[in-house]
Amino acid sequence: MVKRWLTAIASVIILLGVITACGAPATEGKGESDSSNSNSNSSAGTGKLTIYSPNAAEINNPIIKEFQDRTGISVDLISGGTGELLKRVQAEASNPLGDIFWAGGADSLASFSEYFEPYQTNEKGDIFPGYLDPSNYWTPFNALPMVITYNKELVSEDELPASWEDLLDPKWKGQIAFADPGKSGSSYTQLVTMLTAFGKDDEQGWEYVKKLVANMDGKILSGSSLVQRAVPDGEFALGITLEDAALRYMEGGSQIGIIYPSEGTSAVPDGAAIIKGTKNPDEARQFIDFIVSKDVQELVQKEFKRRSVRDDVEPVEGLPQTADIELVDYDFSWASDNKEAVISRFNDIMMGKE
Repeated sequence: MVKRWLTAIASVIILLGVITACGAPATEGKGESDSSNSNSNSSAGTGKLTIYSPNAAEINNPIIKEFQDRTGISVDLISGGTGELLKRVQAEASNPLGDIFWAGGADSLASFSEYFEPYQTNEKGDIFPGYLDPSNYWTPFNALPMVITYNKELVSEDELPASWEDLLDPKWKGQIAFADPGKSGSSYTQLVTMLTAFGKDDEQGWEYVKKLVANMDGKILSGSSLVQRAVPDGEFALGITLEDAALRYMEGGSQIGIIYPSEGTSAVPDGAAIIKGTKNPDEARQFIDFIVSKDVQELVQKEFKRRSVRDDVEPVEGLPQTADIELVDYDFSWASDNKEAVISRFNDIMMGKE
């Protein structure tokens, strides 16, 4: 079965993708639910879903449109930053207004797991085990390497940074785009990645962060999407961002390049979760199964340059394989358990308290 994927935004890029027959519509209750799901509303739901998502519109729209076309379930999409939307879920805990949180760094989702319903997706057997949440509070969507990006018109080949350490060079003062980790889930992952690369347990990581903040010259952006645009637009020479975002700008003709820091980076997945107390549990489970189905994962990898979490999807040609990228030993549990303290300390450094 071949289907064409079209974005719902007339003013944005029209996206065409090929859907293979292996992505049959998910059936209600097909996945295996954790026993703690018993407090979910057991009715058939309303045939609607409200999804909170920090994803870019060009990713969300074609996937949501295809989900609606296949299932007849209508979707109301609420966009915003990861931190902002997670706080919304928290504030609405006594009367949830959303059904799904999609996506955001899995470490950020894990830190809010008390607000999500456990659910084991029907597609679990085809997902790399290292990307799965043992407690099933969230389901991985894509693996997202963190990179340094640079503007080729502002950075010459002979002065390219090769490492996180190179970002401390005084010549880059005020020229490094970085998002607020309290508002951006991907930025929080980047912060923990840098802490890990230099030593999160012996203060060396924080010594690096202090020097980086000083070299940022007090400049911090309110969201990851601003970082993604700032480097191609020439507002900053360098940026700390997601691999897929940089690749999409490169494919669109922007004169930027990508660096995988020599000390190591991370490839933590972003994820999706069912909001605790959802009024539409069956529809929510269908959506989780849908976004990790093989054809959707193939589309996202091909069209959006995001690495699939499935082991039966062919790697993207022209990209270094995850196994060939130097990775830090990212402590997922530590990142989740210490998120509030890490963000608080980062804010103190930004405000000059350290």
